[in-house]
Formats: sequence, C-alpha cells, structure tokens
Amino acid sequence: MNWIGLYTIYRKEMNRTFAIPLQTVLSPVITTALYFIVFGAAIGSQITQISGVTYMQFIVPGLIMMALLTNSLSASSSGIYFPKFIGTIYEILSAPLSHLEIILGYTLAATTRALIIGSLIYIVALLFTPIPIMHPVYAFFFAFLTAFTFALFGLIIGIWSDTFEKLSLFPALIITPLAFLGGVFYPISILPPLWQTLSLINPVVYMISGLRWSFFGTTDINPQISLTLIIVFLLLCVGTLFMIFRTGYKIRD
Repeated sequence: MNWIGLYTIYRKEMNRTFAIPLQTVLSPVITTALYFIVFGAAIGSQITQISGVTYMQFIVPGLIMMALLTNSLSASSSGIYFPKFIGTIYEILSAPLSHLEIILGYTLAATTRALIIGSLIYIVALLFTPIPIMHPVYAFFFAFLTAFTFALFGLIIGIWSDTFEKLSLFPALIITPLAFLGGVFYPISILPPLWQTLSLINPVVYMISGLRWSFFGTTDINPQISLTLIIVFLLLCVGTLFMIFRTGYKIRD
C-alpha cells in the first residue's frame, strides 16, 4: 500500500474543501439548519411527539443523513470530474498508485467532508433541542458507512459524467428528492398502506431509519435490514469502480 500517495490525494481533496469553506461546509450546514428551523418551528408546534420524541428531535437524524448523502456524493464526483475535465487525471493514473489507493484517497476525503458537515448540523440542532444518541457507536459507524458508500457512488457518477449537467443530475434530480420522500420529515408508518409499501422501494428510507434508530432506539424498519442493504450497495459500487479502472472506461478516452 502506497500510504504517501493515498494521503497525497486525500490531502489534496481536503485542501480543496477548505479552500472555499463557505461553499463546501458552511453553505450546506446553513441550508440544513434552515430546514430544521422552518419545519421544526412550523410543524413541530402542531405535533406533540413521534415515537416518544419531539418533532424537532425526530427530524434531526433525517437531516443529518440527507447532508451525508448529498455532500459525500457531490464531493467525490466533483473531485474526480475536474481532473478529467482539465486533463490532470493522466498524472494520477501514471503515478505509482494502485486503483485501490486512488479510490480510497478520493472517497475518504469525501467521507470526511460529509462527516464534518453532519457533525456541525448536529451541533447546530443542539442549540434548539436536546438530542440523545442511544447507540453512539452504531450512529458513527452507520454515518461513516453511508457517507463512504455514497462517496464511492459519487466517483462512479464523476467518471461517467462528461458535462456539468450530467454531474449535477444525480444530486439535484435523484438523491435530494429521494431524501425528501425517504422519511426525513415524517415516519412512513403514518402513510396509508399503499404508500408505505411504495416507500420501501426508496433506498434512502432504510438509511434514515437506521440512523434514527441509533439516536432514539425506535424505527419503522429493522436496523439490520438497513445495514445489510447499504453494505450490498457498497459492494456493488466497489465492484463497478474496479471494473471502470481496469477497463479505463471514460478515464483513458
């Protein structure tokens, strides 16, 4: 393992993140905090409790998960897309780095960025309401695993994209809508039976439910099912990326 090369990619991506902190870190934190304030204040005043917690507390894990998904994906996809766009990707491919080291360098940096944003959102939420975490180890593990998996998925999107429109397609038109429909602001148990069944097709439902269970100990879906599905998705992303790097698909073109 070329640890120096892996760390160089990781440090380059982290430097890119902190070079424009208002855009990469503070902007998503402020946006999510506004969701929390608006929905928590407007709807929370009309709802007493959901599964034994206040509405303000209930939406925090969903907002954190939405931030983890969108920011890990966007960080890794843009991180690999721009070297492709300006042609510096060939310097990385010609360096003494294995495919695993390149993948880990980008995904770990994107995961770190997402976890920083998720942590800041949690701290901001604490200013408004106490938020217990019943299973802190599981909460961190699940947050890390989800962010890492979507960072891998973001690499696939960044490699596949050959225009800025394609690069923004998945975060804007797929990930964000799935997050909003995945139980961020409501438990799927309150939906009519038909819509509950349709919600189970949405993979984000399982991720939000898993993180919510680690916070409050209650959930609509068994956390073991949530964990299993995210591991399956992780393995699919890993397999796809190794195939892409082995064949040079849209990298060596």
